[in-house]
Amino acid sequence: MGFNKAKELTMNEREIFYHNGVRDLIEDKNVSILVCGGGTSDKHIFEKLGFQDVTISNLDTRMTENEYAPFRWKHENAESLSFNAESFDYVVTNAAIHHASSPHKVLTEMYRVARKGILAFESRDSVIMRFLERYGATQTYEHAAVYYNDCKYGGMNNTEIPNYIYRWTNREIEKTIQSYAPYCKHKFVYRYGTAFPCTPELEVKGQLKKNLIKFMRPVFIVFVTVFPKQKNLFAFYVEKPIIPNSLFPWLIFDAKEGKIRFNKEWGDRKYKRPTKRCT
Repeated sequence: MGFNKAKELTMNEREIFYHNGVRDLIEDKNVSILVCGGGTSDKHIFEKLGFQDVTISNLDTRMTENEYAPFRWKHENAESLSFNAESFDYVVTNAAIHHASSPHKVLTEMYRVARKGILAFESRDSVIMRFLERYGATQTYEHAAVYYNDCKYGGMNNTEIPNYIYRWTNREIEKTIQSYAPYCKHKFVYRYGTAFPCTPELEVKGQLKKNLIKFMRPVFIVFVTVFPKQKNLFAFYVEKPIIPNSLFPWLIFDAKEGKIRFNKEWGDRKYKRPTKRCT
């Protein structure tokens, strides 16, 4: 069975999760969208949802502009996007960040380029996923993608080196964004979904792993019903606050210079006045 055929076994679960996440979290169809690490599946989702102003980007040199019409196509490395800050209303990515050598950099680049918010679909670093990794029921390094891309593409930064599958937690996302933009509180929205691993079906000796997944399925469904954060599909939406309206009280916006400054008056109320050191 080929890689694409095996992916079809879970594609419906993943595509429905992706489709519903975009539909529910980006309701306005007239906004501008940048898709990072995108492909034909992204095109189909955004076409189906009725979006018009979409730019699909990827660093894969095999892709051509004609494949993505009527949407725009751009060759881009998501770790260092060429666009100016706030060039798009929303920046979206689906199952692509884990291919980057610097996943957190992708997240902050998406944030930089977005005006209103970012939306990402990735795998969650849950107890269940760690269990499956430990027993080889799911990949830790994505070598199957490289093997089924002529052993030349599909790995780290789309090279032939299989990428480490970086899985996220809620807290890690929040720390990354707050560190990059420590000006105000952000709104974070999380969604969780399930798609069972398909790569054991590709392996020559994968029958035992397939049986393990089949055995675990009913137990897993009950478990994630009680503990939804243990599901393996993970979507996170970050809404960009409006500056200067949302600044922390210890910051002020200097309209003359167009920059954020520390609010000394707030500091005077909060802290004791500094004393001179004795010499």
